[in-house]
Amino acid sequence: MTAAEMKAKSADLDWEVEAALAWHDEDPRATIATLLLDCKHLREQLALAEQFMSRGLTRGWSPQYHRPED
Repeated sequence: MTAAEMKAKSADLDWEVEAALAWHDEDPRATIATLLLDCKHLREQLALAEQFMSRGLTRGWSPQYHRPED
């Protein structure tokens, strides 16, 4: 990755962070809580896909999900 590409990705990430904070009226705790809930939802969706997806449908590939330690 070139320096210009890295700088562009960094700028994109900075913009996304600012947008997430703006959505929550600059409240970092609310922003983090929303992101954690989104991650939890996506992990649950991946776990469901792992349980119900046919290996033949995906030619041997299956999603890998490992539940974090509680």
